[in-house]
Amino acid sequence: MKTDDHKVTQEEPMSCSRGTVTVEDNCKLIEAIHKEDVDEIQQLLHRGADVNFQEEVGGWTPLHNAVQCGRKDIVELLLHHGADPHQRKRNGATPFIIAGIMGHHVGLVQMLLEQECIEIDDTDSEGKTALLAAVELRQTRMAELLCHKGASTDCGPLTLLRGRHTINQQIHEKMHALMHALLSRSPDSSVEDITRLLLDHGADVNVRGERGKTPLILAVEKKHVGLVQMLLEQECIEIDDTDSEGKTALLAAVELRQTRMAELLCHKGASTDCGPLVRTAKLNYDHSLVKLLLSYGARVCFQPPPEDWEPQSSRWGSALKKLHRMYRPMIGKLKIFMDEEYKVAETSEGGIYLGFYEEKEVAVKLFPEDSARAEKEVSCLQSCRENSNLVTLYGSESNKGCLYVCVALCERTLEEHLDVHRGEAVKNEEDEFARNVLLSIFKAVHELHSLHEYTHQDLQPRNILIDSKKAVRLADFDQSIKWTGDPQEIRRDLEALGRLVLYVVKKGETPFEKLKAQGNAKVIELSPDEEIKDLIDHLFCPLEHVKDHLGDLLDHPFFWSWEKRYRALRDVGNENDIKRRKTKSEILTRLTPGSSEPPRSFDRWTSKIDKDVMKDMNKFYEKNGDFYRDTVGDLLKFIRNMGEHINEEKNKWMKKKIGDPSCYFQKTFPDLVIYVYRKLQDTDYRKHFPQTHNPIKPPYNRGGQGGSLSYLPEII
Repeated sequence: MKTDDHKVTQEEPMSCSRGTVTVEDNCKLIEAIHKEDVDEIQQLLHRGADVNFQEEVGGWTPLHNAVQCGRKDIVELLLHHGADPHQRKRNGATPFIIAGIMGHHVGLVQMLLEQECIEIDDTDSEGKTALLAAVELRQTRMAELLCHKGASTDCGPLTLLRGRHTINQQIHEKMHALMHALLSRSPDSSVEDITRLLLDHGADVNVRGERGKTPLILAVEKKHVGLVQMLLEQECIEIDDTDSEGKTALLAAVELRQTRMAELLCHKGASTDCGPLVRTAKLNYDHSLVKLLLSYGARVCFQPPPEDWEPQSSRWGSALKKLHRMYRPMIGKLKIFMDEEYKVAETSEGGIYLGFYEEKEVAVKLFPEDSARAEKEVSCLQSCRENSNLVTLYGSESNKGCLYVCVALCERTLEEHLDVHRGEAVKNEEDEFARNVLLSIFKAVHELHSLHEYTHQDLQPRNILIDSKKAVRLADFDQSIKWTGDPQEIRRDLEALGRLVLYVVKKGETPFEKLKAQGNAKVIELSPDEEIKDLIDHLFCPLEHVKDHLGDLLDHPFFWSWEKRYRALRDVGNENDIKRRKTKSEILTRLTPGSSEPPRSFDRWTSKIDKDVMKDMNKFYEKNGDFYRDTVGDLLKFIRNMGEHINEEKNKWMKKKIGDPSCYFQKTFPDLVIYVYRKLQDTDYRKHFPQTHNPIKPPYNRGGQGGSLSYLPEII
């Protein structure tokens, strides 16, 4: 029997264990709810029908159906019998969201809000909240209640149709309740009521919708003068903001021949330098609009930026060209559009966007104006302008509580670069890429520590950038600190560098976060060769004077090319005490392995040299029978002698046989250089080692991106 205001008998919740519950009873329960027959609903629940049963099509539960019917008494009855108010339909909608869609059941919404853990801003799978549903259907009373109860006017991601590209392709964009109100086809009075309500409850008047449209631009395009007036009354309105095509509200008004709106906008201070306003009005033969625009300073001959302008950046070129052509209100010397199309990266405080600072292509890092991180970033970059291995700071601007830090635009992070090139072969087996990347990073951090007395505190692959000329730049100084004299502050940078060494030489195969979780001993153990182990060990166990520690490591053999390594071995082998085999001399004593030292690649080295080459080189000593011996000293003498004679006409066969000697000895005895380096680095014999860096000099004027740079070779 159907009843309208049937009094529900308060009973104890029924258990489903009574009798045999069938799918038929569950379906009958849904039918009874549609008939609004409270007696039958109670009987079915008493028999044990599943109060949380879901229909096969759509996944509707009894509670969803009751809410749609708008019967508060039936909803109460179902809840009393254990209905789950959080259960979702197939599209993710909860009963509470259904209540928002129905709109007129305000009492029902109030009752549901009293249920435990009901989230007023809960969304379905398309990001729709109860408030958003109410706004879409112009349920003003319902929207007012939800706003009063604290519902967010920023209603999350909404699925929209792109249409222009493919009508079946769906995209997710962040959509604000205010945008839904303005996009509605409802009567003007209803739109104004909802818009006023949302603005009064803190809706963002500058929120963006599809194609970057702001509420003000949408109101102009709807030709709704009342809405335009209402929005212009808002204190924080960004009157000159543009959509993704660079169109302002004023340009839209002129194109639509809306003289009254154009007058309102100009009177409020809208820029008349936002496009060909006068020309557009003249083409429409609208003389009164032309006069209005001229009275507010519009130019008769508006010249857009040249179309043949070409950006330096290849990766960001397309977006930069579009931004260059687009009108944007300037923030001091900065032109920027904070839209997803122009976003370079996410950050914890505001993101990084493409921009132009004094016409230079820049990456713009956003911070709240009072951000401590921003203060660290700007302070460090300003203090270290002469460090050519750091990203260049061009300047900063402040506007409405936001700080815009403008630095030189780079193409990729080190992490992205390695992701792109992972698996590619290294040219000639000599890893110039790893050497050049790490040399730049070491130089940058060394200057940071020694010259400027800053520590970075956040060294990781995504904070190392590669610019359009393949130069490596250290970036992101929002955690940097002025060195207090505490060695631990520098040691943190050095330990991060140790992990970066392994990350780079292994081409990012192991994620950096995983390496950070590894102990120091494990990182050293994972090193692929003795040179890298030695370098990382020195980073993890620095000398007492940590501030200048990286200066010494810049001369480490890791940073020597194979040709320089070969030259160093030849020069050491040219020492008289080695050539004359003075076994008790200082140099040979140092070079002789101790009995407890581990095996080396150069043990019994004479058997590892090409037999024909070894035989020919021994001919010189046939008269006295004093052939080459399996000692380090004799190997160095051998390398010296071969270097002196391999290019002679009579020895062309030898070079043809072994190839490039620097490559041959590096591959045959990969741990020889680091062995010699360790034995002689604290002696006068280190004069034979190459110097890969110059001592730090006083600050100089870099002049933009000039200075001494390390460039990346191609990875082939």
